[in-house]
Amino acid sequence: MKTSIHPDYVEAHVRCTCGNEFTTRATRDEIHVEVCSNCHPFYTGRQKLVDTGGRVERFQRRMAKGRLRQAQAGNAKPAGAQSAAGSLAGGGSQSPTQPE
Repeated sequence: MKTSIHPDYVEAHVRCTCGNEFTTRATRDEIHVEVCSNCHPFYTGRQKLVDTGGRVERFQRRMAKGRLRQAQAGNAKPAGAQSAAGSLAGGGSQSPTQPE
């Protein structure tokens, strides 16, 4: 291994957003992570939402807005709307102005 082209492999201090800190070795001396083995759902068995830039709140606002619209509209269909089964049961491609 050439000595002048590889980065130094030093002791690194790792900090997680959950507050966990530990030491390992890496090419950087400080590492900041969002999820570590102390707070990752795979290792802990608990569900945790990792929010990156407010995406979780944005998603929850959009879902709440959609539920509100759905509740206001109810289950009523707009006038003139037909289901797919109703349009196929009418005999196919006949126009409504032509008699049968």
